[in-house]
Amino acid sequence: MKWGVVSFPGSLDDRDALGALRDVMEQDAVALWHKDARLGAVDCVVLPGGFSYGDYLRCGAIARFAPIMKSVARFAADGGLVMGICNGFQILCEAHLLPGALTRNRSLSFICETATLRVENAGTPFTRAARKGQILRIPIKHGEGLYVAPEDELDAMERRGQVILRYASADGDSGDANPNGSMRSIAGVANETFNVFGLMPHPEHAVEKLLGGEDGRVIFQSIILSSQSAQGSK
Repeated sequence: MKWGVVSFPGSLDDRDALGALRDVMEQDAVALWHKDARLGAVDCVVLPGGFSYGDYLRCGAIARFAPIMKSVARFAADGGLVMGICNGFQILCEAHLLPGALTRNRSLSFICETATLRVENAGTPFTRAARKGQILRIPIKHGEGLYVAPEDELDAMERRGQVILRYASADGDSGDANPNGSMRSIAGVANETFNVFGLMPHPEHAVEKLLGGEDGRVIFQSIILSSQSAQGSK
């Protein structure tokens, strides 16, 4: 499959995502510029982490108006797979391609550590290589990762299975294992049609055992399997 990784002014992890896809997952991945009007023939778009446009106003608030986001929105509306990582998650929420919003961490400080996550829904294009309840260890690094949404909307999201990843302890209990204070310990969500996914953890930083772990591969492998399945059904 072919991946497109968007670079905004201030993106930091675009090259990391490209490296993880090309060098580790052995995928065809291309860089996309924020001023591009078209995405080209890609099967999945990745909005990477970083500080797009310097995080002015709010994280992702300016990036949502970048020319390429119109193409991303059309791509998503047509059923294309879109994944936003950290700042990419914030951008997708600001663009209303995902519900909710990301706000300042409960500690009001930047967090950089390895988070323990529990897979809440393994029946999505982004988690099909995992099993429900599986524990993943993937790094986080953010200052505004506290996920919020109205309680009634969260209830509806829970019923539909849109909460994909939740912060948890090593034994799978969400308990106090919530590094940023996210409502209901939410670490990643999908839209109602499950083709747009946002997560605060960085799977591209967890693809090599030598560098700390390979659990991020589960996310990328799930998308690869989903694309192969979609192409096979055509």
